[in-house]
Amino acid sequence: MAVDLRQVMAAILTFSMFIMLGNMVKRDHIDPFLESVQSSQSIDQYNASKAKGVILTEISYGPWKGQNEVRRPCWEIPSFKGKQSSRYVYIFLSNGPEYHASQIANAVVVARHLGATLLLPDIRGTKLGEKRDFGEIYDVKKFVASLNGVVQVAEVKPAEVSSMKFTAVRVPDRVSEDFITSKIEPIFRTKRYLRLVTYFDSLSMAKSKETMHSNAYQCLATFGSLKLQAELQELVDSMVGTLRSMSQTTGGHFVAVDLRVDMLGKKRCQENVAASKLCYNAEEIGEFLKKIGFHKETTIYLTQTGWHSRLDALRNIFPNTFTKDAIVPADERAKFMGSEGREYEQFVDFSICTQGDVFVPAYPSRFYASVAGNKIASGKTQIFVPAEKTSEMASDYLSPSRADQGIWAKTGRREIGGRAAINLAQPRSGRGRALSVDRIATMLTTDDFKELPNVGRRKLSNFCKILTTFYMSVHFPIQI
Repeated sequence: MAVDLRQVMAAILTFSMFIMLGNMVKRDHIDPFLESVQSSQSIDQYNASKAKGVILTEISYGPWKGQNEVRRPCWEIPSFKGKQSSRYVYIFLSNGPEYHASQIANAVVVARHLGATLLLPDIRGTKLGEKRDFGEIYDVKKFVASLNGVVQVAEVKPAEVSSMKFTAVRVPDRVSEDFITSKIEPIFRTKRYLRLVTYFDSLSMAKSKETMHSNAYQCLATFGSLKLQAELQELVDSMVGTLRSMSQTTGGHFVAVDLRVDMLGKKRCQENVAASKLCYNAEEIGEFLKKIGFHKETTIYLTQTGWHSRLDALRNIFPNTFTKDAIVPADERAKFMGSEGREYEQFVDFSICTQGDVFVPAYPSRFYASVAGNKIASGKTQIFVPAEKTSEMASDYLSPSRADQGIWAKTGRREIGGRAAINLAQPRSGRGRALSVDRIATMLTTDDFKELPNVGRRKLSNFCKILTTFYMSVHFPIQI
């Protein structure tokens, strides 16, 4: 009986295709589980150097997305040469990192407009009349260097300033040049020392986009001037490293959730039942993360201080849920987490939420808005906001803040095209769906293919090559 070479070729290609698909399934769905079983279940306390060595290579077990290209900053360093002025602008930073960038931005804009010297700020403490030196929280050298060419900064208060009384001037958040000219300049002509008091209202965030476009100095001060002092930054890096070491199943990714039990008891959260829902408790956050595709072994960081029984429902859904108390290095606990170090906790929370791969706010707040701004600036745009929707598409819950990326110059890099790209790289556990040949062809003709992670792109290319060869061999046989 004659052998048809076309049938032999088709059989070989079909067999090769199934071998390849089997290998892909093993690598994607079996190997990760074997790795997690072999890995230690203990919590490693990573030091700062180890934290920086973590490399994320694959999207795994949830709607994770690699970091976007960091956007070009919204400012250029100007050339400004001048002697230190004998007139000064001073600010007293509020007790909370979510306010500091805006307060610094106001002070920089006002001082530059008036030609005044900016005094190094102090930070208000939790107790009445208590204050902290700027250098206890932030890196003074980096702060001064970042504003070089913008305003003169006096690291040490001159002797004459210490004995003088400052005139307090109330200014709105994102102060405008018109406000400075009409309201502040007349006072500055007669007073040499001004203390700015920034007030925040519901319109502050709404007008931020317009102001940021018009004032590059404000943008520089907001996103480029405040860095934690070395010891505090090392603590944050260590804690982030610990969270990543517990996230081997998800490729080192973790979710940061702004959820504190005391906030859920606030009046605004109690009243949200009558109107649209604003606040979500621990169980609702857990169900939300599960709904949009996060694997049960996802590591979650909460801003809550100390564990509370009302958080148990979240841990029942995601066992790897922790507060800062569980992951802070033992030798740093007394200094940064004890009764004397409680004020450091909010700075730790802010930094960890900013560095996390995904951020989820359980309620609207200034903290959420500030973290979102910093994450977008650093290219980490995976910010999911819970809402009363039935959709299971993670992209349907992306924060509106992601749309307001005009404060950073465009780079030409598009966002990944939603859920399809995520599923191509790694199907959601238990919900993966097969892609038709037509769908694959469509993907190959769009820019979404270029945006896929290298692993997903390689798998798709190899798979399509086999399909194409098989198709050609059957429909356009070789003439023997």
